[in-house]
Amino acid sequence: MSTTVSKKENIKTGMDAGSIKEDILSHLRYTLATDIETANKKEFYKSVVLTVMDRLHNSWLNTQKEYREQKTKKIYYISMEFLIGRLLDNALVNLNLEQELRDACKDLGFDYEEIRDIETDAALGNGGLGRLAACFLDSMATLGLAGFGYGIKYDYGIFKQKIQDGYQVERPDDWLRFGTPWAVTRPSVIYPVRFYGRSVPYTDEDGHLRFKWENTQHVYALANDIPMPGFRNGVVNNLRLWKATSPKSLDLSSFNQGEYINAVRDIELHENISRVLYPNDKIFVGQELRLKQEYFLVSSTLQDILREYKLQHGDLRELPKYVAIQCNDTHPNLAVPDLMRILMDEEGFDWETSWDITVKTLSYTNHTVLPEALEKWPVSMLRNLLPRHLQIIYEINKRFINKVHEHFGDDVNRVRRMSIISEGEQPSVQMANLGIVGTHKVNGVAALHTDLIKKTIFRDFYEMYPERFTNKTNGITPRRWLKQCNKPLADLITSEIGDSWITHLSDLRKLDGKVNDKKFMKKYSDIKQANKEKLAAYVKEKYGYELNTKAIFDIQIKRIHEYKRQLMLAIFTAALYNRIKANPDAPFVPRTVIFAGKAAPGYAMAKMFIKLINSIADKINNDPDMAGKLQCFFLDNYSVTLAEQLIPAADLSEQISTAGMEASGTGNMKFALNGALTIGTLDGANVEILEEVGEENIVIFGLTVEEVEELRRSGYSSWEYYNADPELKKVIDQIRNGFFSPENPSLFHSITGSLLDSNDYFLVMADYPAYAEAQKKIDALYQNPEEWFKIALYNTARVGKFSSDRTIADYATDIWGCGDQLGQGREYQGSKA
Repeated sequence: MSTTVSKKENIKTGMDAGSIKEDILSHLRYTLATDIETANKKEFYKSVVLTVMDRLHNSWLNTQKEYREQKTKKIYYISMEFLIGRLLDNALVNLNLEQELRDACKDLGFDYEEIRDIETDAALGNGGLGRLAACFLDSMATLGLAGFGYGIKYDYGIFKQKIQDGYQVERPDDWLRFGTPWAVTRPSVIYPVRFYGRSVPYTDEDGHLRFKWENTQHVYALANDIPMPGFRNGVVNNLRLWKATSPKSLDLSSFNQGEYINAVRDIELHENISRVLYPNDKIFVGQELRLKQEYFLVSSTLQDILREYKLQHGDLRELPKYVAIQCNDTHPNLAVPDLMRILMDEEGFDWETSWDITVKTLSYTNHTVLPEALEKWPVSMLRNLLPRHLQIIYEINKRFINKVHEHFGDDVNRVRRMSIISEGEQPSVQMANLGIVGTHKVNGVAALHTDLIKKTIFRDFYEMYPERFTNKTNGITPRRWLKQCNKPLADLITSEIGDSWITHLSDLRKLDGKVNDKKFMKKYSDIKQANKEKLAAYVKEKYGYELNTKAIFDIQIKRIHEYKRQLMLAIFTAALYNRIKANPDAPFVPRTVIFAGKAAPGYAMAKMFIKLINSIADKINNDPDMAGKLQCFFLDNYSVTLAEQLIPAADLSEQISTAGMEASGTGNMKFALNGALTIGTLDGANVEILEEVGEENIVIFGLTVEEVEELRRSGYSSWEYYNADPELKKVIDQIRNGFFSPENPSLFHSITGSLLDSNDYFLVMADYPAYAEAQKKIDALYQNPEEWFKIALYNTARVGKFSSDRTIADYATDIWGCGDQLGQGREYQGSKA
C-alpha cells in the first residue's frame, strides 16, 4: 500500500523525464479520457500543463501555509491588467524542467515546440501597464515576498488585430474559448459586489451617526487562481482573477413562455462586468461599465484581503502592520473610499481611526504625466452607482480642503487645483487626487517621470506632502526577457560568468571585460545573427515575407500613439526610399524596418498611422530598386509572444517619444538587455539607460523636456521646419498628395493636417532633423561590426539596474515596509541543483 502511494507521489512530483512522462500519460487517460494513441495536440498540451501544475501544487500550498504560520506581511498588487503572456516556458524555466519536459514529449512522439505554440497569450492587458504587473509578480515570488496579484478574468482581451488592405481590423480575442488549464476555479471563494441603492443615516446604540448602504443590486465575484512561481526557490505565489457571475439563475417563467432573451438577460448584464478588457485610448473616457469593472475589482479584492486577515489576526487597527495594498495606476483608487466604508459601516470604527488605517495600508503608482489621461469620474455617475462612496469622497475632500487652507492659506486657485471634486456644471471625482490624499506613498516609474509629476501635474500636492512622493524606476524580469526568450545568449553568458545574473542582474557587469575577447564577441554576434534568421523564418512562414537578415533590423514595437511617434520612423523610412530612388547605385546601409502594435479602436489618428505605415511598406517592398537595401513591414496582433521573437533579433531599438510624455517604458530595457542599440529621446527610462550604459553607447537626439516646454512657450511653428528641410518636405508632400495612396489622394490629410495645420503638438517636425542625423550615426556604426557589437555588449552588460527584482526590492523597503522578507524563498525541493 505504502509503495503504491510513494510511486503515485513520485509520478506527480518527480523532476525526471520518466516521472513527467508517466504523469502526462496519466492525465491523458484519467483526466482527459483519451490516450497517447488517439490524443490530438491540444489534448497533449493540456496534459503537459496539468503535469507541470502537479509540480507546482505542493509548493503553492506550502508557500501559503508558511505565510499563515509566520504571520508574514502580505503585499496585494491590484491592477486592471496583467499581461502574463504564455505561461508554459516561464514555469519550466522557474522549475528548472525545460530539458526534462522536452525529453518526455519527444519520448511520447510529440515535438515540444509545437505543443508550446498551442498556448495562446492570456489576453489580460493592453501593454506596458499589464506587462509591468506580470514582471512584478515574477519578482515578488523570486525574492520570497508574500506578493499576491488581483485582477479581472476577462472573457475577451483587447482584440485580435488583423491587417486588411493596410487597415487595422479588430476581431474578438476569445482567449478562453477552450478554457485555460492554468487557472484553478475556487467555488468557495465568492463575494457579493454591490451597486446602486442609497445611503441611509441612522443612530447606533452609542448615539453615533452611522450609515447603511441599502436597496443595492449585486453581482458575485468568483475567484480563479493562477500560480506564480519564483525562480527555483520553492515559492509559488498567487494571481487571483475575479470572474463576474449572476446571483440569479435562469428565469424559468420567462423561459417557459418562449422568451429566451428575457430569461438570460439579467445573467448576461451581470456577467458583462468581466466580459471584455477596455483598450487604452489617448484620453480618459468615462463609461459606466468601466467604473463597474473598477469597483468590482476593488470590492471583491478588499473583501478577500480582510477575510484572510481576520482568519490570521484580530484587531483591524493593526492592518497596516500585516497588509500593504498597491494600486497600479488610478484604476483601483476606489479602494480609498471602499476601505473607509468597510471600516466605518461594517466594522464600527470612527472616521479618524478608519482614515489612519486606510492611508497607512494603501499606496498608489502613477503612470502618466498627461492630464487628459487621468481618470475623472462624473459625480452624477458615482451618485447613481456608488452613492455611499461618493458621500465618503465628499467628506474626505471637505477635511482635506480644510488642511489645504491651514497649510497654504486662502489660495483659491490652489484649492481648486487640489480639490478631489472638480467644479463646474458637471463636477467630477479626480481619481489621481483621491489616490494622493488617501495613501501614504505615491510613486512615479522613472526618475524623470517622478521629477515631472512633482513639478507639473502634482506640484501642489508635492509641496504639501513631499514625504509621500518617491520614485521606483520600472524593471523587467530577466527570467522571461533574457533566459527564456533568448536562450542562446543566456547560455553564452552563463558559460562565461555563471548563472547568478538570473537573480542578480547587476552581475552582468562582469561581461564588460569581454569586449576585447574576440572569441566571445564572435559567439555574441553569431547569436544575434541566428536570432535574426530565426525571426526571418517565422515571418516567412506566417506572412510570406523574405527578410534581409544582413540588414539593420530596425524595430519599433509598442502601442500606437501620437506621442510614441511611430510617425517619425514612418517618415524617415519614406525618406530612405526617396534617397535610394534618387540615386539607386549609391552605396546604402541596408535596413529592414519592422513595426508592431495595436491602436485603440476609437483612436482614429493612430489607426491612420497603421494604414500609412502599410502604404509606405507596399511602395517600398514592391519596388525593385529597394531590393537588398530597404524593407518595411507591419506585423499584426502584437503580443508578449511576438515580442519574445522580435526583441532578441533587433539591432536597433526605437524609443523616440516626445520628451516628457513617456512615463518610463520597459521595451527600452528589454531591447538593451538583448543587445540592441537604442536610438531615443531623453524621455522616460531612456535617461537612466544612458546613465548606466554610457552616452557613447546609446544614440540620443532631439529636444529635452525643458526645450519642449520652451519651444511651445516661445511659439513653435511646424511650417518653419517643413520649409527648412527639403527631405522632410518631400515626404510630407508625398503623404499629402497621394503618392502613397494613389487610389485615394486625400486619404492621409488628417495626418499632414496634424503636422502642419494643427501645428504638430507632438513635435515630430521639430525633432526630425536631429533624428535623421542620429540615424546617420547608426548607419556608420553598423558598417563597423566590431564597434557595433562592442556597444551592443555594453548594453547587455550594464542594464542590470533595470531588473524588476531591484524595483520590487525598492518597493518592499521604501513603501511596503517588508524589506526584511527579501530573499526568504526556500530552495526548491525537487531542484536538480
